[in-house]
Amino acid sequence: MKKPELLVTPKTIKDIEALCKVGADALVIGEERFGLRLAGEFSREDVKKAVEIAHSFQKKVYVAMNAIFHNESIEALYDYVRFVKEANVDAIIFGDPAVLMVAKEAAPDLPLHWNTETTATNWYTCNYWGRKGAKRSVLAREINMDAIVEMKEHAEVEIEVQVHGMTAMFQSKRSLLGNYYEYQGKALVVENRAQNANMFLHDKERENKYPIFEDANGTHIMSPNDMCMIDELTELIEAEVDSLKIDGILQTSEYILKVTELYRKAIDLCAENPDQYEEVKDDLLQEVEEIQPKNRPLDTGFFFKETVY
Repeated sequence: MKKPELLVTPKTIKDIEALCKVGADALVIGEERFGLRLAGEFSREDVKKAVEIAHSFQKKVYVAMNAIFHNESIEALYDYVRFVKEANVDAIIFGDPAVLMVAKEAAPDLPLHWNTETTATNWYTCNYWGRKGAKRSVLAREINMDAIVEMKEHAEVEIEVQVHGMTAMFQSKRSLLGNYYEYQGKALVVENRAQNANMFLHDKERENKYPIFEDANGTHIMSPNDMCMIDELTELIEAEVDSLKIDGILQTSEYILKVTELYRKAIDLCAENPDQYEEVKDDLLQEVEEIQPKNRPLDTGFFFKETVY
């Protein structure tokens, strides 16, 4: 079977070489002002160095430019796209059509990956952006396995699917969302407000804690559980999904490295020796569970649930 790309989100420039060595095929990096919910912040010098290191291992680097941009940001988009092109980055990840239009002018040969995180829910939409110039579509996290397989069958572009990590549930340009809920007298409250790296919305009724953080793009509320598909890769690989993503946001570098190593093993076995994969996949899941933060239960996201838009 064809092996999918293993796509990983490093936290720092120090992670690049190690992730390449344990089996990452491609890396997503960028700056907060251009990219949404990145695992780490990468300056222009970091981007250039990351490309140099990754390419020495024959790996790829994608730069995230999937934020929502206003009029005053357009000139900066031209400058950053030109920089990304000069840095020899392998693709730009975009959601806002402004990035596509700027890239067509400033770097027409640079591959584009369309990623809005929520609206890639059918193959017509994926192919629409493909015909506009995108090489890849990143599917919404809220669709199930049957829909993913069907979309891959009809897609004219590469298909990327997240298989591990937390997912975004809500984004707002506003800050202090917790204060809003408190003002309304709702059950959701912000915990550890003074420690931005460790804030949660606490839903007492469901006993869920939703990680929340704020940055230049506003307020982000994340899922209470981490998706983990390490023991359920067969259908995705048989369908020849092009890229499987590990999202390392709000995780440690050590965690991302170990999870990447485990998924590398899982993908290789599933593609090359499916019977052996079936024998060891539960052990691989157990290894992930052993390093999983206690406050972040694992589940399979929406892969085996009714599709939710």
